[in-house]
Amino acid sequence: MKNYIQPGSVLTIPAPAAVSSGGVVITGALKGIAAGDAAIGASLDVATEGVFELAKVAANEFAVGDTVYWDTSAELATSVSTDNTELGYAVAAASDGAASVRVNIR
Repeated sequence: MKNYIQPGSVLTIPAPAAVSSGGVVITGALKGIAAGDAAIGASLDVATEGVFELAKVAANEFAVGDTVYWDTSAELATSVSTDNTELGYAVAAASDGAASVRVNIR
């Protein structure tokens, strides 16, 4: 394959905003988790596959397989789809009051 570039599970892109390692990165249809810190416009490795533990809205609860959305203004995972970006699905139950949810990024 002369046109093969890379597996795609980690992509290097210009950071769309300042981000810390482990932060959610959303730019257009690309969604992932920052593999390091980066200033806006700097090269950033973004994991586009895998399971990550993310802070969530305390009042939300998730069952295994529930869709997880990202609220960019609150910087929290949420079960609310309105005005939020679909991030992946829960791979472990997370009760209301829990601080985080494990999400398989897709």
